[in-house]
Amino acid sequence: MGEEPLGVWWPVRRGCVPGTVGAVRGFHHTPWGYPSGVSPEPNPTPQTSDAEPRPGRLTAAAALAALEGVALLVGGGAMLVLGLTGDSGDLSTAVTGGVTLIALALLPLIAARGLLLRRSWSRGPAVITQIMALPVAYNLLQADSVAIPAGIVLAVVAVAALVLLINPATTQALGIQGPGRAEETKR
Repeated sequence: MGEEPLGVWWPVRRGCVPGTVGAVRGFHHTPWGYPSGVSPEPNPTPQTSDAEPRPGRLTAAAALAALEGVALLVGGGAMLVLGLTGDSGDLSTAVTGGVTLIALALLPLIAARGLLLRRSWSRGPAVITQIMALPVAYNLLQADSVAIPAGIVLAVVAVAALVLLINPATTQALGIQGPGRAEETKR
């Protein structure tokens, strides 16, 4: 064992011998340290083929989610800059609000990227983002200020994105199967 180079045999856990049951019951280890049956190669994605064109509805939903993410990012950055330059009345509120908006911008931006790459997991965060946007739009519409046009725009974008996300073409492009259809594909 001392004569072999480091990369040839390196046990993952103390006491693991190649081909025997390792420290975790039921896992047989190969000489390279991977449990038997596990490949170092990344798993292929089971989603639809990239050869098929991406539906326009899916691209539009991704664009709307990205638009909301960029708007949150810009709004958070503006709040942060105003708070740090002293133009805001309360420094801690401005900084906290700015950092919160920047953090919230990650959800729609990651969802938009996932939608563009046809990842089925991305529809959930995108739908959640739209559902969270609707009460915000309602509150903006209730204000007696210049926030009313922003509320109208946000409501239109959120409803349009929700319609695009639950569209059957989008669902099919993401490889999402409806309830009770998982057994149909196994047959």
